[in-house]
Amino acid sequence: MLYFLAPLKDIHIFFNLFRYITFRAACASIMAFFICIWIAPRMIRWLARINVIANQQREHADSIHAFYAHKKKVPTMGGLLIVISVTVSVLLWANLTNRFVWMLLFVVLSFGAVGFIDDWLKLKSQSCRGLKSQTKFIGQVLLGMMLGVYLYLDPNFDKWLYLPFLKQGTFYLGFFFIPFVVLVLVGSSNALNLTDGLDGLAIGCTIFTATALAIVAYLVGRADFTSYLSIPYIVGAGEVTVVAAALIGASAGFLWFNCFPADVVMGDTGSLPLGGLLGAMAILIKKEALLVIAGGIFVWEALSVILQVLSFKLFRKRIFLMSPFHHHLQLKGWPESKVTVRLWIIALLLAVLSLSTLKVQ
Repeated sequence: MLYFLAPLKDIHIFFNLFRYITFRAACASIMAFFICIWIAPRMIRWLARINVIANQQREHADSIHAFYAHKKKVPTMGGLLIVISVTVSVLLWANLTNRFVWMLLFVVLSFGAVGFIDDWLKLKSQSCRGLKSQTKFIGQVLLGMMLGVYLYLDPNFDKWLYLPFLKQGTFYLGFFFIPFVVLVLVGSSNALNLTDGLDGLAIGCTIFTATALAIVAYLVGRADFTSYLSIPYIVGAGEVTVVAAALIGASAGFLWFNCFPADVVMGDTGSLPLGGLLGAMAILIKKEALLVIAGGIFVWEALSVILQVLSFKLFRKRIFLMSPFHHHLQLKGWPESKVTVRLWIIALLLAVLSLSTLKVQ
């Protein structure tokens, strides 16, 4: 919205700042942070007052229940803080004539709605059972298909798959672009959901991943930088930087209250839209494969679950003491805070590694 003040530069040179993505991205990040910091105490008290308390116990996982004994009174659905902060900040600082901005807002709000319904049903049943897994999956798939079909019908949107270390597109997806978009969105949202098991873990890793995507989005939206780096130039992709910056700020604000010991947890209301947003940004800037590197912690957490299930079904043996992987580390005797910080460090290194692939090609 404030982007439209740029033409007032004839009145005062200050208004010219609103043209620049870097200025608006910085302001979006700072505003999202302070919005989250401002509303969080009020929302946490409200959630606690209406007894929106997380049920931390998982079925068939008695061995980890002791780790969550101190969290029996921690409010959930804190993801509302992130969704609100990102949405308000983006509406104020992004260029609202840019279609990428509206696509990303659609993903945040729609995936957030699915997560909200899931959390609400869990609270009503006072158990870890919310939406049926099939119902939640179908909802995510339908939302992914909506974005995939929209982009597929756009003749100007690139349907190639680009891999790190290679200059040219590797695979032309054609009609398979639609299921590919569904795979990325559903995979990223569920991967982040699986990672959200320790105080600060998922949101801290989100900050590093979103930072990498913000930098890449800015680069692919500049013809001069893309020419130098030999990567595809995407018209309008620079505005993704503003959304990513808002996500970084909102995530930092949420981490203020979610770090160990957490005052609030995000629930599916936060994990599904955050994962979906990361996936959508990667799709719009044509860096889906880079997301696998930058979001490597999310990928590994999801992969650990898949490997555990396959191993047990095929060989009746478990690879890990428990999946996702952070529970394996807990059962190995690592304190929760140590698991979180060490996985943050790995997430930081993976984000840096993902950026290095831009030139090594």
